[in-house]
Amino acid sequence: MAVLIDNRQDIIEITDEREAFIEKVVKAVLDYEKWDEEVEVSISFVDNKEIQDLNREFRNIDSPTDVLSFPMLEYEESIDDEAFSEEDYIEAEIPLGDIVISTEKVIEQSKEYGHSQERELAFLLVHGMLHLLGYDHMNEEEEKIMFQKQDEILDMLNIKR
Repeated sequence: MAVLIDNRQDIIEITDEREAFIEKVVKAVLDYEKWDEEVEVSISFVDNKEIQDLNREFRNIDSPTDVLSFPMLEYEESIDDEAFSEEDYIEAEIPLGDIVISTEKVIEQSKEYGHSQERELAFLLVHGMLHLLGYDHMNEEEEKIMFQKQDEILDMLNIKR
């Protein structure tokens, strides 16, 4: 598993300890989903202005949001095994996609919901990872499934609400 971290803000410091926490959360989601392929995930930390620009460009919503996910896999299609030799396939990391998190929203929402910034960051990472793995919350049924998974993963990590 490779977690690539791109820090494009100066609101929350991305320390080695925080990077280890991020990797732990990403791994927990993959373990929970019993994902056994080697994957690569890119996580970018930005401010509200940058995430608003991305939200406007990709979702036509002109306001800042907390997290955006950009999956790279199409789940209706299978991976073209012929594109890799057996040796290459074993060595290759599958790019799951990109997660963009507003650190300003991490701070705002942790205060709003009365929990730690660590808990808010973990929630947004889990939420983003589930989107990369094909989950969504466009209707009530999907939302129920996705939110239950989020709660179970956070409980598994012993991250309190």
